[in-house]
Amino acid sequence: MFRARIVLWLSLTLRSARSFSRARFMEGQPQGPPNPAAMENGTEPCGEERPPEVQETTVTEGAAKIVFPSANEVFYNPVQEFNRDLTCAVITEFARIQLGAKGIQIKVPGEKDVQKVVVDLLEQEEDKAELKEGANLAPGDQPRTAAVRDICEEGLRVLEGLAASGLRSIRFALEVPGLRSVVANDASARAVDLMHRNVQLNDVAHLVQPSQADARMLMYQHQKASERFDVIDLDPYGSPAPFLDAAVQAVSEGGLLCVTCTDMAVLAGNSGETCYSKYGAMALKSRACHEMALRIVLHSLDLHANCYQRFVVPLLSISADFYVRVFVRVFTGQAKVKASASKQALVFQCVGCGAFHLQRLGKASGASGGRVKFSAACGPPVAPECEHCGQRHQLGGPMWAEPLHDLDFVGRVLEAVSANPGRFHTAERIRGVLSVVAEELLDVPLYYTLDQLSSTIHCSTPRLLQLRSALLHAGFRVSLSHACKNAVKTDAPSSALWDIMRCWEKECPVKRERLSETSPAFRILSVEPRLQANFTIRDDANPSSRQRGLKRFQANPEANWGPRPRARPGGKAAGEAMEERRKLLQNKRKEPDEDLAQRAAQLKTFPCKRFKEGTCQRGDQCCYSHSPLTPKATAEATPTDRPEAPDQNPLGPGAAAGPGKD
Repeated sequence: MFRARIVLWLSLTLRSARSFSRARFMEGQPQGPPNPAAMENGTEPCGEERPPEVQETTVTEGAAKIVFPSANEVFYNPVQEFNRDLTCAVITEFARIQLGAKGIQIKVPGEKDVQKVVVDLLEQEEDKAELKEGANLAPGDQPRTAAVRDICEEGLRVLEGLAASGLRSIRFALEVPGLRSVVANDASARAVDLMHRNVQLNDVAHLVQPSQADARMLMYQHQKASERFDVIDLDPYGSPAPFLDAAVQAVSEGGLLCVTCTDMAVLAGNSGETCYSKYGAMALKSRACHEMALRIVLHSLDLHANCYQRFVVPLLSISADFYVRVFVRVFTGQAKVKASASKQALVFQCVGCGAFHLQRLGKASGASGGRVKFSAACGPPVAPECEHCGQRHQLGGPMWAEPLHDLDFVGRVLEAVSANPGRFHTAERIRGVLSVVAEELLDVPLYYTLDQLSSTIHCSTPRLLQLRSALLHAGFRVSLSHACKNAVKTDAPSSALWDIMRCWEKECPVKRERLSETSPAFRILSVEPRLQANFTIRDDANPSSRQRGLKRFQANPEANWGPRPRARPGGKAAGEAMEERRKLLQNKRKEPDEDLAQRAAQLKTFPCKRFKEGTCQRGDQCCYSHSPLTPKATAEATPTDRPEAPDQNPLGPGAAAGPGKD
């Protein structure tokens, strides 16, 4: 009996110990089966337990409705709605061109049921002949159509390399007609799981195919001509430089490549060496930095394409908010690739007055037999010192020196958006930006700004219409730029531009005695103008987009309008902690406002020098101390002023000095 009790007690003890050990072991393990893909992509923190209930947010944009976690696990930025709307509009017109050549008419929701004229950007004459043949069709022969949500067997194959929540791909399937398939790819397992949910939520599983892979490897696997994508969209967090080499190989012949760059600090000249390492060009700090950023990106795209006997043709290049966005077509042709060197240019910019000059890298000239001969260009176009202010030049580039846009294509997109304004939430802004783009001078790279010209010579700023009118009266062309509100894009040389500013300074004189003789303002104003400017307002000086009051340059509609933080595993960087970090880092280079009472108390610790001399008349209002030195302070200060006494022997007068003592 006693032995049975001992055995029972031991069994109960071992069972409770085993249960306690199992509970302690399970406390440190993640709940549910492990996800190797998620761990590989860094979306699951090792050793951390994901909360059982994750807060989610539902967003409706365009025709799509998506769900994404409230934490910053999957990237989403509502600021980019303009970017996504514009991309849908551009791909729609691109599909209209591509499918129209195959005799397929697309149907866009909200558009009037009128057959549009199809104009190919490259073979307009052949398309006119096809349209004449199409007009002679029998009444029963109706053209084939392609609508949204439907699979078009001869339609476009689209790849979104970095899809995140899949919003952009889902909008393509719901708003762009004439698509065969849309591949929404992301390296994050958490993002791909979210894409699957959003695809099912919007009922587009037959069109959108979520994919988890490295975007570069996925594009490298589609280099074969029959497997290439007709449209590739790259919208990474930061620089797209790592993806450009694969993208120019994976896009089909004449296909559309859409690229977004959000690393504007690098492209705008804050770190020229970093810009060179990413894009192969040196960026300069200038007022035209946003257009220079566009041209650097186009240069990088063309440079990558040239390695594979391909070249790019820009359709639309936009600088908006905190990013740049380019839409280019990619073609193959060894003969035309040879002309790429003559499309690039270096920039010589004066550090004093900001005048710039372009130097082409190559030269294309006509030869006998209608051939084109290519050779190295001659230069430089400037002297070691600026001819206007005597300062040195900075060298930037190379950059794209050809037109940024295709006006025919821009006109098609603008017409479609204007005819169907209810299709996009940002249609008003798209219309305004494209209107300014259509008014730009295509053959004039870069621009000056109104405030730059006036601040250089320290004079009052003329009105924009006055400066534009003076340039038009002098026989030059002038336009605005969508990249800057105060831009002056003109084909006038810098000498003519400074002559006009000298004439303006005579109407609003500058105090010459305040100018340093070595300053750019003094040297520019010390020369008499050769051109007499006329500042009378002309009717054609006011552009059409400005007269109609279109929304050309949008103001920030809310606080923290700009880039969002990078997606983090578990959403650690989002929420209130991120807002507190933003507030902490704001104005970090400025000294905080100090307490006035503390400052006054600090000044009272210093004696007033004028009070010592007997000349201070402020009395108690003086910010310094008028109190005389106290005896205690005098006694403390006396030993420091007294000369040191000679060394005395601490051992007494009769003691002998020890070893080491003199």
